[in-house]
Amino acid sequence: MKYLLLSVGFLLIFTACGNKAKEDKTAEVVDTAYTQPVETTADQVKFPVYDFEGLQPLLNQEDGKTYIINFWATWCKPCLEEMPYFEEVNAERKSEGVEVILVSLDMRSMWKTRLEPYVEKKQLKSKVVILDDPDQNAWIPKIDANWDGAIPATVIYNQNNRKFYGHGFTLDELNEAVDVFVN
Repeated sequence: MKYLLLSVGFLLIFTACGNKAKEDKTAEVVDTAYTQPVETTADQVKFPVYDFEGLQPLLNQEDGKTYIINFWATWCKPCLEEMPYFEEVNAERKSEGVEVILVSLDMRSMWKTRLEPYVEKKQLKSKVVILDDPDQNAWIPKIDANWDGAIPATVIYNQNNRKFYGHGFTLDELNEAVDVFVN
């Protein structure tokens, strides 16, 4: 009889634990459903959203300025490491007619959850735009025929000159690259 009571007791404990585990798993599923990235539309984000055709005018302005167009994303560690250099050049060389445009390649699901918080937290002053064009095979070679699509990547141009850089920068390297355009 003693063994029967112990067996029933263990059975009740295991059953209760099993049900608790099922409840926990259900709770996990419900909780993660609310933490999944939400698809964001262009009208729900703080920054202009372009397809490549819409972005092209920013890549071909002829107004006497020197433009630094940096292709980056919040998931790209080298991009984030060089971001302060673009901000510094934007601030310090504005009087020389230099303007930085940061072209985010973040996915739609990251616009509200990563891009906007990053820009706000880092207090970025450069113009931020989003390139939302899934046909990379069409637009990447239009940026530069030799670009493999890796980021960070940067185009520096003015009315007289254009150069593509398929790598990251240090502050000194970025200033040297800009010097070729403004001096």
